[in-house]
Amino acid sequence: MAKKRANGEGNIRKRKDGRWEGRYTAGYDPKTGKRIIKNVLGKTQGEVKEKLKKALEECQGLDVSKAADEYTVATWLRTWYELYAKPNVRTATANRYELIIETYTIPRIGTIKLKKLTTRHLQKLYKELLEEGRIHVGKSKVKGLSTTTVHSVHLMLHTALERAVKERLIPRNPTEDCIAPKPRKIEMQILPSEDMHAYLEAAKARDLLPMFYLELVSGLRKGELVALQWDDVDIQGKTISVSKQYVRNPDGSLELTRPKTENSVRLVSIPQTAVDLLVQEHDKHPDSPYLFPSPISGGMYHPDSVVNLHKKLLKDAGLPHIRFHDLRHTFATTALQNGVDVKTVSSMLGHYDAGFTLRTYTHATRQKQDEAAATMGSFMEPVM
Repeated sequence: MAKKRANGEGNIRKRKDGRWEGRYTAGYDPKTGKRIIKNVLGKTQGEVKEKLKKALEECQGLDVSKAADEYTVATWLRTWYELYAKPNVRTATANRYELIIETYTIPRIGTIKLKKLTTRHLQKLYKELLEEGRIHVGKSKVKGLSTTTVHSVHLMLHTALERAVKERLIPRNPTEDCIAPKPRKIEMQILPSEDMHAYLEAAKARDLLPMFYLELVSGLRKGELVALQWDDVDIQGKTISVSKQYVRNPDGSLELTRPKTENSVRLVSIPQTAVDLLVQEHDKHPDSPYLFPSPISGGMYHPDSVVNLHKKLLKDAGLPHIRFHDLRHTFATTALQNGVDVKTVSSMLGHYDAGFTLRTYTHATRQKQDEAAATMGSFMEPVM
């Protein structure tokens, strides 16, 4: 059986004749768009690994300019995805790129010659996606994609076509002159402190207090929360280890991956009350590896199920709607307003830098600045 390797690394298997074989994708045929599969052979697995690595490096440096006239938008996007995007991004990002390429872009402009692609073609693409780009039309009967989704299509196409410019396949990037729709700004909300008791009482009534108490004191992403296992809890150290998350693929399946960024792999300190609740939760299902196993399947909670439970808690408590992700904002805002420094909050949230945290939670740090200004004003009054 072939041994699967990471994205872009090919796969290795031992043949019946005793030799080892490595197979890899060398690109896509410019005319047919079909994947070009090549292989390397060796006497040992180590030898094949080295040959495979060298072959993939050579693929990265292929002079594709010779085939410039034969590339269509479809074949170039597939080549870019396979050689440049997929090996270098997270699984969730790669899956999103594949969805954009195969579902939103190629069916509409895939047959256009790459060298003939214009700003107008792209502008028309964005218009069509906004009007009728949705794959599945739900109860809302909305046919078009959101401005945020179409903006992400634009960003991916810009990156892919910028590579085509560097490869000298096209003289300039046609996305440069596009007027892309602006992503919809989602208003950040928090669970007010005066509503927390009612929210947690609703969670307690549904036997969900440990999960949602932990969320409010840690600000975990939903995929990180459901992926937690009992082994991730350090009772003595009062920490949880966040080293994995579940993400949803375009086909609806779940995949266990590393968190969003390298900084997202972290230890998060939690209060003693959270530790006690987690111990009580584990005692209910000591044989399960999951910290919060689903009462229905016994396996991991689906991230969307946690969102639905959150909605039920709000309804039970008679509270206005806020997103599950707003519980993460609630944690950050509450911590900052109660004197926790930005760098500490940033590391607990798993942000890539404290500057991002500062920009995101300006409203919370503004309050502390006002308090600092008032303090300095009181200090200076006697000397005036």
